[in-house]
Formats: sequence, C-alpha cells, structure tokens
Amino acid sequence: MNKQVDLTNATWAKSELSDAGNNCLEVALVDGVVALRDSVDVGDPDAKVLIVSRRDYELFTASVQAGQKDLLA
Repeated sequence: MNKQVDLTNATWAKSELSDAGNNCLEVALVDGVVALRDSVDVGDPDAKVLIVSRRDYELFTASVQAGQKDLLA
C-alpha cells in the first residue's frame, strides 16, 4: 500500500499484556488504514511506520488468534 497518512494526531495503542514495556508493537487506526510502529521508536521523528489496509490487519490478527503457525510462509 502506498498511501500518505498524517499521523500527527494518531492515537496509538498496545496490548495490555505488554506490562508497559518498550518493546511492543503499537497500532493506530488512521484515515481508514492501520499504522504499526515499534514502541521503542516513540518520539523519534525518523522512525519507520508500517501502513497496511484495515482488511489486511484484520486477516493477520485473526490468523494469529487462530494459532496459525505459518504466517510468514
């Protein structure tokens, strides 16, 4: 997906299971897409953010929840 997304006012969330650590995946729903970043990058203006479609994110998380072992195959 090649879409410019303004993340200035994004509301980032991470799992409650993260114990407030800094090695987590953070997610933001913005402008109809899903933005993903590493929590260690918070505040870094040069940090990379992955943008995926909402449908791709839903399929990925459903596969994880279902216990699919070959997600990267």
